[in-house]
Amino acid sequence: MTRLVVVGNGMAGARLVSEVRARDKDIRVTVFGAEDRQPYNRVLLSNVVAGTMLPDQIRLLDPAWYADHAVTAVPGARVTAIDRETQAVVTADGAREPYDVLVLATGSEAVVPPVPGAERAVAFRTLDDCQAILAAARTARGAVVVGGGLLGVEAARGLAGRGLPVTLLHLAGHLMERQLDPEAGLVLEETLTELGVRTRTGVVVEEIGEHGVRLAGGEEVGGDLVVLACGVRPVTGLAAAAGLEVERGIVVDDELRTDDPSIFAIGECAQHRGTVYGLVAPAWEQAAVVADLVTGADKTARYRGSRLVTRLKARSVELAAMGETHLTEEDAEVVRFSHRARGTYRKLVIRDGRLVGAILLGETAAVGTVTQLFDRGAPVPGDRAGLLFPGLAGAAVADSPVRMPDAAKVCQCNNVTKGQIRACWESGARDVEAVAAATRAMTGCGGCRDAVEGIVGWLCEQEGVSA
Repeated sequence: MTRLVVVGNGMAGARLVSEVRARDKDIRVTVFGAEDRQPYNRVLLSNVVAGTMLPDQIRLLDPAWYADHAVTAVPGARVTAIDRETQAVVTADGAREPYDVLVLATGSEAVVPPVPGAERAVAFRTLDDCQAILAAARTARGAVVVGGGLLGVEAARGLAGRGLPVTLLHLAGHLMERQLDPEAGLVLEETLTELGVRTRTGVVVEEIGEHGVRLAGGEEVGGDLVVLACGVRPVTGLAAAAGLEVERGIVVDDELRTDDPSIFAIGECAQHRGTVYGLVAPAWEQAAVVADLVTGADKTARYRGSRLVTRLKARSVELAAMGETHLTEEDAEVVRFSHRARGTYRKLVIRDGRLVGAILLGETAAVGTVTQLFDRGAPVPGDRAGLLFPGLAGAAVADSPVRMPDAAKVCQCNNVTKGQIRACWESGARDVEAVAAATRAMTGCGGCRDAVEGIVGWLCEQEGVSA
């Protein structure tokens, strides 16, 4: 019997274990998790900070699942070494677990800037971090969030939603500079201002004190609570110590194998074709490929890379960014619309007649259509304005369940199409919760909830039943 050991019981590791069990009931599976808790959806941590979800609501697998599926889960156990000669992993207490196949899903860790007083701040990375942030927020008179990337924006919005004055500090010239161009960053900043978040860009934090931070130049920014959202780095030390090839991440091929053929790596710790992916959808795509290979369900399975769509999960802020958003008119056709007073910015980047990038900030019905075009690499319609404004005469509203093709991908995180949702509904899943349980739609970032609810509601209307 094949002995599969998974190091890491986060989103990638937990998904791999469930994918393996869906294909093979007999393979022996052991999974080690450094955190002393059941796996949870890290993407939804900002909702916990905002108070819109409780910790139990973001759990991925119940404890009973492991017993029901004959999986040995060892939470709170840090693997400290890989003995490649004997094919065994070693935990901090000296225990050894042999393997035939080893999968590293060690994830990432928060980057803590090397500034004096950093120990006074709370990183924003784990559920324990969230609970520490919430505990401090109960008595704080103000908060400072350091880092204006995706996590920083979500943390700042969540704290502001609790009524706390928040200042968001960012080193770069505009927010979320990896995903957004300067104009989109400015519109996002103005949107956050309306929601109670004061933003400072182009600033350097030199010290963190008991009641705020000191910037380069001596300016003090007050806040009893300081949250660090300065990015993450792949956890690669275990692999490097074992002699595996490591660059930014653990280097893997299209089978997601390391240079040791018995060891795979997936998720945020893995580097595939020079890229380390920091989003959930690639990790889950990788988990499916490894599950196919390990169980023999599909020995031809390969991972070819992912097309990234970033969704901001902050209440009252609608944002989707994808692909090459920083290209200019010199490199591609760029279609842009901005209405700062309404917090709206829309941008399409088109090359060779296909969508290679887009930014959609502010409420818009175009998100579904644009995301489908980007994901499928389909030709862009000649009516560019109709694509940005689906309500215009003659524009096809692909977000409508009636017009959306069955092949349209509704849930990006789990690759769930409208056709799969329809088939699930026709098989008896007659409400949103049942569809989510059967297809896994909405269990990633949650950004597809409105679309799934719309499809299920439309199907129920056709049959005259209640959703």
